[in-house]
Amino acid sequence: MGNISVFLDDYRKAPEGYVLAETIDDCMDLLRKFPVEHLSLDHDLVNKHRNGLMLVQMMVDERLFANRITIHSANSVGGKAMYNCLKQAQTDSILSTSTIVSLRPLPLKYFPPRVLQHYLDVQ
Repeated sequence: MGNISVFLDDYRKAPEGYVLAETIDDCMDLLRKFPVEHLSLDHDLVNKHRNGLMLVQMMVDERLFANRITIHSANSVGGKAMYNCLKQAQTDSILSTSTIVSLRPLPLKYFPPRVLQHYLDVQ
């Protein structure tokens, strides 16, 4: 299998062509087993103690990254914390500066077509 794209979320459906991970454990398992082209992350998950920020911290500790990382969480505080953690990893030369890290919150129910273009550009 070649590069995959992963969408971490326990509420939204994954865009077409993406592998859905509903927990941080599922997501870490995919990062360990496959090269990931695009990783799109939510902060708020069912388990409030194992959220997107914890995942990002695990990724930094294990140096497991995708070529492109998007924080799509509607939680502005949690999403910014995830984004800042990844940007700090770039500053600290843990994450390559060639990795594109973006903060693009998604609505919970409806994905406007222009928002989905961000995901279609990966394929």
